[in-house]
Parts: sequence; C-alpha cells; structure tokens
Amino acid sequence: MKELITRAENILKKADVEKKKEKIKEIETQSMQPDFWNDNETAAQKMQEMASLQKEIEELEKLKSLISQDDEKKLDYLVEELENYLYLSGKYDSSNAIFSIHAGQGGVDAMDFASMLFRMYTRYFESKGYKFEMLDSSSGEEAGIKSATILVEGEFAYGYLKGEQGVHRLVRLSPFNANNLRQTSFALVEVLPQIEEVEDVTISEDDLQWDFFRSGGHGGQNVNKVSTAVRLTHKPSGIVVTSQSERHQAQNRDYALKILKSKLWAKMQQERREKEDAIKGEYQAPSWGNAIRSYVLHPYQLVKDTRTGVETGNVQRVLDGGIDEFVTAELKLSQG
Repeated sequence: MKELITRAENILKKADVEKKKEKIKEIETQSMQPDFWNDNETAAQKMQEMASLQKEIEELEKLKSLISQDDEKKLDYLVEELENYLYLSGKYDSSNAIFSIHAGQGGVDAMDFASMLFRMYTRYFESKGYKFEMLDSSSGEEAGIKSATILVEGEFAYGYLKGEQGVHRLVRLSPFNANNLRQTSFALVEVLPQIEEVEDVTISEDDLQWDFFRSGGHGGQNVNKVSTAVRLTHKPSGIVVTSQSERHQAQNRDYALKILKSKLWAKMQQERREKEDAIKGEYQAPSWGNAIRSYVLHPYQLVKDTRTGVETGNVQRVLDGGIDEFVTAELKLSQG
C-alpha cells in the first residue's frame, strides 16, 4: 500500500492540475469570442480538449481522495489508469490518428495478413470506444487487402496507437499453398497524428496536383459513375496520397489534404531523426528484418513483441483485438 501511495503522489505531482485548470480557462475565454465558431472543426477540437482536461482533473481529484482512504483495490485501478496518461504527454498524443496497413513481402499470404491486422485493430478501436472511418483501401486480387487507411477518432488515439507503427511478421501454414507449407509474411503499419497545420511548412496550391478518378469501391449509385476519388501529389516532396471513401469529391479532397499534412510532418520528423542519428553514428534504416512483433501460428502459438519482450500464447485473443498489454508496455518503454 505504501508503494501504491507513493505512485499516486507522483502522478499528482507530475500531472500539474493547476496548469490544466489554466488551460481550461484559456479555452473558455476563446470560446466567448464572436468568431470562435467560424471554424467549426477547430472549435470542436478545442471543446473536445477542454472536456478531456476536465475529465483528467476529476480523475486526479478522485485519486487525491482515495489516498486518504483504505481502499487498495480502487486506488490500484486508478493509479494504473492515470499512469498511462503520464506517458501520453507528446505534442500530438491527444490527436486523432491516421492509421494505415500495407501488405509487404509474402504475396497472397501478406495480403491476407494485412486483412487479419485490419480486423484486429478495428476490434481494438471498438474496445477503446474510438470512432473510425475508412479513407482509402485497395483489395488483393485473390484475398485480403493490399492497403487500407483509416481515420481513428478518439481521446489520445494517436498516443496509444503510435507504438504500433512498424513491421509485423506472421508465421503459419499457408492456406494458399497447395502443399500447406509454412509461410512467413510481413505487413507494415503506419500511424500518423491528424494535424491541421504543419509548423515551418507552407502548403501552396501551386505545389499540389489534383487527379480525380472513379472509386473502385462498392456502395452508392454515385460511386462508380462519377469521379469522386482523389489522388493528391505534393510536387516539392513527391508525396502521393489517395482518398476514395464512399462520399462526395469535396470530402475526399479534404481527407487527402489531412493525410498529406500528416505525412509532411512525419517526413520532417524522420529527416530530423536521421540527422541526429547520423551525428551519433546510430542510424539504421528500417527493413523487413526489423519486425516489431511476430505472430506465430505454427509450429507453436505465440505473439511476441521484440521491443518490450511482452509475449502471450493466446494468439486468438490478440487477433481478436486484445492488444492492450502490448500497447501499454510500449508506452512505458518509450518513456524510459
């Protein structure tokens, strides 16, 4: 109990409740300005931020009162929950996430693996209460998906999901092989924060090339008859993004621009890291040999995270979306 109280007091010290209260007052003052709701999206984000801060303060006040009570079970539960919030202190951790899955090496098995990951993650999103929407997808010729991009909306969506970025590896007896041989296949997960503006980057309309085409998806009568799908090329960086969810062209344009902003931010972060690591002599390019997690279905059952060492033999639970232990362990590891 003594150790638990020490952890609780540490949370209260680091959380800085007064600073959170000041931020709430700042947003309340902004919300009273006549032009606050001119930009509905930004205003809604501000109000969501304020609601999150108010919830955190309530939880911290509850923690404070539990310290003086002799209820170890309730205190332990709340300490575990709030410690996760301490790990989510990055600039964009509270943002929505743009989450992509890409089939890698392994042919049809890799595309099937990508669809398995899609199912796993969407079930995890549901368990967290996140809303999610498909922005773009490409189906495999025989099975699975070549790629899928999803907008994930929810409290600390990017903060929780960012550690899932990287190469994932599957080992199993291939259902697509006539001889039922063991097959190793790979998929890449990419996680970006949804960013409204990229610091130090000005996106000029002259730098953008817009191409429109008919969506290949199923759905409304308008989808395959009108060029609603969008391909956006940012000429200075060469970044290309597509959006073809079943909606109007204007909405696809908006989503494509959101994805572009996030990719530009990620590119800047990568270049900064490469420069720093080059100076230190530590940079190592990501490759298929550096899988962050392995899902082994044969000759034994095991899911193991190579970064944290967390592992479980309950593979089905993981593939059904039960990845909390992996997510939490990576959060703690990233904060050292």
